[in-house]
Amino acid sequence: MKPAILVSRIIPEEALALARQRAEVDLHPGPHPLPKSELIARLKDKQGLVCLLTDRIDAEVFASAPRLKVVANVAVGYDNIDVASATARRVVVTNTPEVLTETTADFAWTLLMAVARRLTEADQYVRAGKFTRWELMLLLGNDVHGKTLGILGFGRIGRAVARRALGFRMRVLYHDAVRADPGTERELGATFVDKATLLRESDFVTLHAPLLPDTRHLIDAAELRLMKPTAYLINAARGPLVNEAALVQALKERWIAGTVFFSRLLT
Repeated sequence: MKPAILVSRIIPEEALALARQRAEVDLHPGPHPLPKSELIARLKDKQGLVCLLTDRIDAEVFASAPRLKVVANVAVGYDNIDVASATARRVVVTNTPEVLTETTADFAWTLLMAVARRLTEADQYVRAGKFTRWELMLLLGNDVHGKTLGILGFGRIGRAVARRALGFRMRVLYHDAVRADPGTERELGATFVDKATLLRESDFVTLHAPLLPDTRHLIDAAELRLMKPTAYLINAARGPLVNEAALVQALKERWIAGTVFFSRLLT
């Protein structure tokens, strides 16, 4: 008899087909995450759960699913899962660390380029019918090539972002709890510095750290005040890496020029 699993949201059809070969699949096809009460109800008789980072799998969920053996999180991070509770109940937790490395780096660069060149503002300006003639200084934005890029979090994604900076002849600074080996630094043209130096000297700062107790509010008021008033902050990781209240204040007082969030999830 096949084991029963719950798939909490739509995933690629190829993955669903593989799951259906091996298990009885209960799929939630809706556009929104399952309410917690429904998640618990549908998980009671399941041996497995395939979930997304928008699903919070906490101690209550684990306690309500006595047959659960494995939780497979379709995400690089797993901060939406109470791993301690899973361990206590001998439930295996997995994630997908390699699935979006290059894609996330691409998107971080998309955001960096868009905010520097004021792309969203320009799009809205044209759609509102305000563009009537070419002007030299209209929505001029800032150059990216030759500027300094600071990368906080130099794992797979941070390094992929640094690799793309080579084509823009950027000076690359990075900070991480673990320094990269000299060969990687040479290959990527990246220089290890402390966080304060990175923030003071960078024209663009990108965030690629996991959400942990030590990285929550990695960027707070003190860090924002260190940044150049012309600097841009791109968060390509979890929203709580940045203290949102401090960020709003920074923008109001023009401590920094602009900010783009890739993810504001799990705040």
